[in-house]
Amino acid sequence: MAAQNVWPTIHAERKALAADLENLTEAQWATPSMCAGWSVRDVLAHMVAPAETSQGQFFAKLIGSGFKFNAMADKDIAKRTQGPPAKTLERFNSIVNSTKHPPGPAQTWLGETIVHSEDIRRPLGIKHTFPDEALKQLADFYKGSNLIIGAKKRIGGLRLKATDADWSTGDGPEVSGPMLSLILAMVGRKPAYDDLSGDGVSTLRSR
Repeated sequence: MAAQNVWPTIHAERKALAADLENLTEAQWATPSMCAGWSVRDVLAHMVAPAETSQGQFFAKLIGSGFKFNAMADKDIAKRTQGPPAKTLERFNSIVNSTKHPPGPAQTWLGETIVHSEDIRRPLGIKHTFPDEALKQLADFYKGSNLIIGAKKRIGGLRLKATDADWSTGDGPEVSGPMLSLILAMVGRKPAYDDLSGDGVSTLRSR
């Protein structure tokens, strides 16, 4: 998958997520996500923010938050969770085809879409299959990136090998498992470690 083809995948995955969330109950919206301290609804609101934010607006918001990413994210979530959960989903539906985004390569927003979709779906027990090529491209992007999430550092000195795709990276003690679970582990989602095996898993858990 070439970088220029990322946006159609992002749009399709946003639409698929919106469809999965259409009939959630109030209790389900309040379910803790895989993002510590955030509910399912909070994560969806977080996904709306970058699709409504131009590069100029991003820098203005960052300055207004004292250059603290977490503070900026909290403000974005508070703004986009006003009213009932259906309002947050309505707002998400309004940006499914957006290509607006803060600074960063297109793969960043592919990652945001895939990872945060799983942050929402897994705690709700919703299964979803992502395109194989999209997962490979995202894994290749994360393996060389320390930007914000620190994936490159997290997997340093380990060999990651997918059991459901022709993909591997690195040298050292092996960590093997489904492609999606490897990606989630690369960005520090601890529940994904249970899907993995190999001598390197304990090291990965400790990071």
